[in-house]
Amino acid sequence: MKIAIDGRNLASATDGIGRFVYNAVKALAAQGADVVVYAPDVVSESYDIPPGVSVRSAGFKGPLARTLWGQSRLPSLARRDRVEVLWGPSHRLPFVLDGRIARVVTIHDLVWLHTPETMRARTLIGERLLMKPALRKADIVVADSTATASALTVEFPWLKSPIRMVFPGTATLPVPGDVSSLGPLGITRPYALFVGTLEPRKNLANLIRAYGLLSADACAGCDLVIVGGKGWKQTDLADLVRAGGLEANIRFTGFVDDAVLATLYANCLFLAMPSLYEGFGFPIVEAHSFGKPVLTSNTSSMPEVAGDSAVLVDPNDPAGIAAAFGRLCMDAEFRNRIAAGARSNAGRFTWENHAKGMLQIFEEAIRQRRKTDA
Repeated sequence: MKIAIDGRNLASATDGIGRFVYNAVKALAAQGADVVVYAPDVVSESYDIPPGVSVRSAGFKGPLARTLWGQSRLPSLARRDRVEVLWGPSHRLPFVLDGRIARVVTIHDLVWLHTPETMRARTLIGERLLMKPALRKADIVVADSTATASALTVEFPWLKSPIRMVFPGTATLPVPGDVSSLGPLGITRPYALFVGTLEPRKNLANLIRAYGLLSADACAGCDLVIVGGKGWKQTDLADLVRAGGLEANIRFTGFVDDAVLATLYANCLFLAMPSLYEGFGFPIVEAHSFGKPVLTSNTSSMPEVAGDSAVLVDPNDPAGIAAAFGRLCMDAEFRNRIAAGARSNAGRFTWENHAKGMLQIFEEAIRQRRKTDA
């Protein structure tokens, strides 16, 4: 079985979907799959593509050029190389593809329908124009969570293709360092941790407002460390911190490498991630892999991914977030009780399981395509 993968997201090592695609490619290769990755531009040097995986890159730079590549060069290469199945790992498939090639698309979330105000205009337009055609063209649609699979059924009742759910895995982070190694980041006291791109969907404004509602004792016993690269529309976060007089307690680290990230997870009191919407929520599983409890939202996929090792809150209620945050700060017995099943929960999400699930889906899609052609 020759598998083609759309690798357009592999240009950046900081792109969350890029990391998803890279880990999926590695796991498929580890299963002995015959994989070819097509990319519109050079793949990031940070991605060590496994031996035996073919990479075909072109010189299409920029969002519009990548879209053109996906509708012209990608299907042409797939036909030329006689692949048996093409996987669009992030919401996209060519409008026109050789009828002999099975096609599978993964849908990570429906942000453009549920919280469109949190998206860049360019991304929102792309989702509106290109997701529905991909759903119509797919032999099988894959969702990252049951929540997303259910949302697809509700939002697109015309969808004829079967929907399959396969949890993604999470990458194994390096062995963490000692908490003293975080000193250069200004982290010297116990802290709660946020991890993610700084963008509206992550609900950081309400998290900061909630922190400002904590008692003096809670603030003294637990800082808030915000880790992640700058997204968009978040220039007012620093103003919120200053307005609340919280500069001594809330720290922004920016993007950090995996070694620092592992150390941050290992030494935090808990993860605070009250997002407005998540298709999956990788930091939840990463925190659980270090045995840490999680504060997260009671919406979309987050309860499903977090299991019993989380405190769930209404993301639109800063007072409710503050109450949960304060208890996790001050009550060690409560934290330990919530964290008791964290590592076990993290064990549900492995790239090996993802690869095995996807291989079964690829085989099913090929069978369906052959029946259609017959």
